Amino acid sequence: MTEAARVVKRTARAILLDRPNPGGPYELIVIKRVKPDQPPYWITPGGGVEPEDLSVLDALHREVFEELGAKITDVVPAFVDTVPHVPQPGDPPTPPGLKVQHFFVCRLASMDPALRHGPEVDEPCGTYETVRVAFTPEGLRSVDLVPESLLEHLARNVPGVLALLAPDLR
Repeated sequence: MTEAARVVKRTARAILLDRPNPGGPYELIVIKRVKPDQPPYWITPGGGVEPEDLSVLDALHREVFEELGAKITDVVPAFVDTVPHVPQPGDPPTPPGLKVQHFFVCRLASMDPALRHGPEVDEPCGTYETVRVAFTPEGLRSVDLVPESLLEHLARNVPGVLALLAPDLR
């Protein structure tokens, strides 16, 4: 394995779906990020796998609770994206390598914004707003969802992603 091909960071992110009205359409819960001097963008809840996390799934549950005050259920792996790791200001120094982003489709079990905590809440860089987007190709494309690879995958595969929540896969 070459130095550049080494995984130096892993993240766990939720393709968090909710159906507020039984029988109604699904919505994707995302976070609208607005940073100073940058255009807004939308991300799925989640973040880095920390040394204290026992697994990527533990990181997913921790991150969703920190960022949204939410609990999730029916968690199924859905998509993996591998990109060059670009350290952000304030990140610990890391050698060159790759970031692997693990995306899991899941259902919202509960959400209480009053339970949010962690660096995004305690020391925000800009604003974090919880937003619901129609889980349709048009709804997904109505916002600048990043990474673009996830947007393209979801927009092409809405029925397939929903099928991952089928009872026989849990």
